[in-house]
Amino acid sequence: MNTVTLSKGEFDALIAARDEAHAERETLKGQLKVVTVERDLLKEKLAAHLRQLFAAKSEARSTDQRDLFLNEAEALAPAGTPVAEEATPEIDVASHLRKKRGRKPLDPALPREVVRHELPESERVCAHDGSALVEIGIEISEQLDIIPQQVRVIQHQRVKYACPCCDEGIKVTPAPARIIPKGLLTESALAWVVTSKYMDALPLYRQAALLGRFGGDLSRNTLAGSIVKVGQAIQPIINLLRDHLLDADLVHGDETVVQVLKEPGRAAQTQSYLWAQASGTGPPIRLFGYAPGRGGTHGAKLYAGIKSGAALMTDGYEVYGGIAQANGLTHLGCWAHCRRYFVEAEAVIPKAARSPEQLATRFITAIGELYAIEALARDLAPKQRLALRQAHSKPILAKIEQLLLEHLHSVIPGSLLGKALHYLSAQWPKLIRYVDNSAWPIDNNLCENAIRPFVVGRRNWLFSDTGGGANASANLYSLIETCKANRIDPYAYLASLFRKLPTAQSADDFEALLPWRLANPTP
Repeated sequence: MNTVTLSKGEFDALIAARDEAHAERETLKGQLKVVTVERDLLKEKLAAHLRQLFAAKSEARSTDQRDLFLNEAEALAPAGTPVAEEATPEIDVASHLRKKRGRKPLDPALPREVVRHELPESERVCAHDGSALVEIGIEISEQLDIIPQQVRVIQHQRVKYACPCCDEGIKVTPAPARIIPKGLLTESALAWVVTSKYMDALPLYRQAALLGRFGGDLSRNTLAGSIVKVGQAIQPIINLLRDHLLDADLVHGDETVVQVLKEPGRAAQTQSYLWAQASGTGPPIRLFGYAPGRGGTHGAKLYAGIKSGAALMTDGYEVYGGIAQANGLTHLGCWAHCRRYFVEAEAVIPKAARSPEQLATRFITAIGELYAIEALARDLAPKQRLALRQAHSKPILAKIEQLLLEHLHSVIPGSLLGKALHYLSAQWPKLIRYVDNSAWPIDNNLCENAIRPFVVGRRNWLFSDTGGGANASANLYSLIETCKANRIDPYAYLASLFRKLPTAQSADDFEALLPWRLANPTP
């Protein structure tokens, strides 16, 4: 057996090489961990992006979504469902008897045309003794009828008068005041165009095509110009609505993007914003304000003059914090927005790996417990609601806070779950304030629900052409959503408003035209 003898220098070199290899291996292991984390983050972002593109937009969990576009009839009426038949009004034989189950009767307020069906004279004979039959009653059944759009022309004839003795005494009956001087569309027609676009999300080119089928040959540009003018004409009503909103004890705020193509000094691709505000107390008011940006200067203008000491409910956008501090407001946080982060974090977990023990799922479950209490408290008196929150919501909040503190620094900050935890941590003081006042809400859903119709409509018309058009759209959306919040028919209100607004002179005249004050609006 040969023995290898190493000099001290060779031995030291081997030891150094071993240590260097060990250090390099540790470096590689560290780099592998970094690469693995980066890979996992990218896979998570990819899954979230794919879900945003292709998955159902609802935040409901474990719900199968159906395609109600091409398959609407089959989805809503499975095989074997009977075809809707004539509606027969139900009559209670006795008050204690249960009503017959069936289809909802037709609205009794709808106009009705009676079609009477009688037997021929030759058949009004008794088959047993040949006596003439007499009428003893009727059987009623009802069908819903739809009359297509009726387009007509209102011809205004202004009578001219002249003196028979001279040529100097000619007079002409003055033209009636109109919301758009010399406008082509009547007030009812304007109301139809506005509600079709801003309530039914029907773009103007489709409206023009629809009217063309019934003889109303109007261009899209004519409709667009009329909308801009009427949107500007209602500015006094919008100003009054803003005064009432800023005087509320609770105001909700949110914003969404809108693209405006032609603005001086800005590229067509630049994003602009529609700021939404909703009153949480007093008359229900929904306001939208257009701004070319999302910065604090734009938001400050919309909240200038807000009641000091009021509460402001928003998401975590930092500009609202500055607005609340500058105006002495109590800033409330939105639990629905917070929950959304955890739903997104849970959604990227493979279904096979999901369990109630997943951290995101535990937060979602706890937040759900808060909402369960709110569902119970909805119809309670203020004192009872506050007591319920103090007794049951506070312990759940303590549980959520403990869970947050345990895991805040153990999750990668850049991951979806890490972002959810850090958002919860940053918003925590604002999120827990609602339990101390029975009038304060748990979330900002009131404002988000008001802004949703705009988001749906934006998918149809995509952009506004000019800043003036965006301002007009904001004003008209404000009236539409305020009418809906007050359970007023937007079309009937706008038709009445457009007729009465040109004759309003004083502040009291304009005040009487607000949605909840205008008595008996008629189309």
